[in-house]
Amino acid sequence: MPVRHHSRPVVLAVSSGGGHWVQMQHLTPAFDGAELHFATTDPSAADRSPSERIHTYPDANKDTPLRLLVCVLRMAWILLHIRPDVVISTGAAGGFLAIRLARLIGARTMFIDSIANARKLSISARLSIGVADRVLSQWPEVAQSTGAEYRGAVI
Repeated sequence: MPVRHHSRPVVLAVSSGGGHWVQMQHLTPAFDGAELHFATTDPSAADRSPSERIHTYPDANKDTPLRLLVCVLRMAWILLHIRPDVVISTGAAGGFLAIRLARLIGARTMFIDSIANARKLSISARLSIGVADRVLSQWPEVAQSTGAEYRGAVI
């Protein structure tokens, strides 16, 4: 595991645009005291966020394999550039990729599934189980049936 030399923890918060981004913004106070970076698919997010540390990556999914490859490469560059201690994601595909790659550089990871997923985990959350240090569902029934953790309605 790489040795970190940060004076305070470096957190990379990853989410696609839309609702995933909104939910990540609600989590921002939890990162007080950390050097916080964001990564998102929405290039206009920089206009709506107080942070100057916003990185973008291409939106992709299982139906767009070439864009998925570009997303992996961009996410790898972001992670190697920032060297976060912690990666947290609210989804979607890019969030899972960030968590997967972050584990390779020794970062701690957490995936928080959307509050909208009241019946089952998202594909990205399901893929994150067994990879991320923690996968949270905001619904106790979903957590119980999937192996995710329930810690209350986080967002």
